[in-house]
Amino acid sequence: MRPRTPGSFMLRAWLRSGPLFLASYTRVCRVGFCPGACASLPDGIAAREESPVRAGVRCAEADRSAAKAAPQAQHPRALPPSDRGARARRPLSGEAAGPQWAPPEHCRARVATGLSDSEDAPVRPLCKPRGICSRAYFLVLMVFVHLYLGNVLALLLFVHYSNGDETTDPRPQRRAQGPGPAPTLGPLTRLEGIKVGHERKVQLVADRDHYIRTLSLKPLLFEVPDFLSDEECRLTIHLAQMKGLQRSQILPTEEYEEAMGTMQVSQLDLFRLLDQNHDGLLQLREVLAQTRLGNGRWMTPESIQEMYSAIKADPDGDGVLSLQEFSNMDLRDFHKYMRTHKAETSELVRNSHHTWLYQGEGAHHVMRAIRQRVLRLTRLSPEIVELSEPLQVVRYGEGGHYHAHVDSGPVYPETICSHTKLVANESVPFETSCRYMTVLFYLNNVTGGGETVFPVADNRTYDEMSLIQQDVDLRDTRRHCDKGNLRVKPRQGTAVFWYNYLPDGQGWVGDVDDYSLHGGCLVTRGTKWIANNWINVDPSRARQALFQQEMARLARGGGAESQPEWALDRAYRDARVEL
Repeated sequence: MRPRTPGSFMLRAWLRSGPLFLASYTRVCRVGFCPGACASLPDGIAAREESPVRAGVRCAEADRSAAKAAPQAQHPRALPPSDRGARARRPLSGEAAGPQWAPPEHCRARVATGLSDSEDAPVRPLCKPRGICSRAYFLVLMVFVHLYLGNVLALLLFVHYSNGDETTDPRPQRRAQGPGPAPTLGPLTRLEGIKVGHERKVQLVADRDHYIRTLSLKPLLFEVPDFLSDEECRLTIHLAQMKGLQRSQILPTEEYEEAMGTMQVSQLDLFRLLDQNHDGLLQLREVLAQTRLGNGRWMTPESIQEMYSAIKADPDGDGVLSLQEFSNMDLRDFHKYMRTHKAETSELVRNSHHTWLYQGEGAHHVMRAIRQRVLRLTRLSPEIVELSEPLQVVRYGEGGHYHAHVDSGPVYPETICSHTKLVANESVPFETSCRYMTVLFYLNNVTGGGETVFPVADNRTYDEMSLIQQDVDLRDTRRHCDKGNLRVKPRQGTAVFWYNYLPDGQGWVGDVDDYSLHGGCLVTRGTKWIANNWINVDPSRARQALFQQEMARLARGGGAESQPEWALDRAYRDARVEL
């Protein structure tokens, strides 16, 4: 039952009293149109509510009947002109006890024109109003009716919005009962690729048009030339240099060993995990598939055989380990070797320097302009884009590279997204980056190398083991970048963006798109500057909603200056775990 409000009581009072008020005025007006006729009617008929039109017709009929019933000598038209006025003012014989009746004005007009009762004349449905039902009073009555209806409509709107807020908006109840469940988020926007080479015109800034060109459908990859101006590119590089860049590192030794120590996996289980073709033997390519072994070191066939020789894991030196050979290997020797063997920069998975630039409220106007442009480009909700990672600026010097990888990781029960772990209040051993989209900007023209390669773009099928054939590892961007399916050459101001997840069929995040595998080719000459805007979305819609709700609460409570600094800049400033 809807709760009773002051507005609903007022509405009921108006609805009850208004018709009664109108009815009383209608009765007065009806009698005023022809008081003699109404007075001569029986009480039951006189008391019946009639419209003014019917009362006027009854008045005209009574006029004609009374005129015909009177003697001819006494009819006003048979009297001399000098006696007509006095006769009209003097009651007839036998009328002293009855009501006095006077012919209406239009009857007098008919006499003046010489019309008889049998002659046709224009019939006016109403007698000319007089007294209380004059024309002025009728207009006043109509004004009252309109005002009454207007007030009723206004009260209806008032009650609707007053009661609607109480029944549909749960916020007042949440304030009294506690935080309550997080709101449900709408579907995520996803651009259509149409076909490779398809172009569409969009307006991302007020004074110019941009063109989005489809580069591939697997992954869904687009290119936007001149997304940034030359001045914006130079300013972004300058801001990054002012803040200071740090070496990009993948899985530091301490974190790696701590994570390995928490894994309760036997050597037999580990062997079965590595043996992807289940033939009872570990080939080099099966071990190469695990590229995150050690202190961010990129494993090659040569480096693996060197490790086997150092820890005496492969007595025959054929590069293949049997189950018995693997069982005889002490994993502690493996960890000791990786810890004592210092990797060169050319052996790292990623050889670059990077920093983070804040883009929230109060940031540099160029940083804010880039974020707003990304918001219009992706067509995602402002809450998702504004609460995503800051802008990462990366510098690749000569010899810099980034072996092929994916920007996001699947969320298993043992993992959680890095951005929602702040509010999820869940205890899980591992975290991963949940990046729904990647928007990459080229900040300068590279003299030699430095392309972004997508090794398996638009392949008909995806097979992880097919990436490594013989001595060719398609993920190796230092040696085999030219063998990738798609390479994007760096051009200053150009942006490329793609989706790292497939849709789940319900408008949200699904599985990781394996075709989004990409890497930075070796810079052979000069320096390469890029920037990344990652759009973070948790595959758990409930966790994402809770995260946005909590960030909004912190913004209201702590102010716009403290909340973004705590939620974003500090959270990613010291981040060193990259996928």
